[in-house]
Amino acid sequence: MQYIGVFFTHSGAIKYHRYLDSLEITNETMPVPRRLSSNCGIGVKFTTDKNINNMIIEDIEKIFKIEGNESILVYECE
Repeated sequence: MQYIGVFFTHSGAIKYHRYLDSLEITNETMPVPRRLSSNCGIGVKFTTDKNINNMIIEDIEKIFKIEGNESILVYECE
């Protein structure tokens, strides 16, 4: 499954990219579509079949699951 993580800061996105690399999860940093977030503008797109609840770090604002042309909110920082 594909996901996009959006972040409060650019450094949070870079940190998460490195974190996913350490887990050997395919990922890439990318501009975040404006409809998903107006914060830092950088996101991390990743593909995994693992439980993403175990991949939540404090820098994440939201995570969206990508299904076709839809972006479904699956996590939001409280």
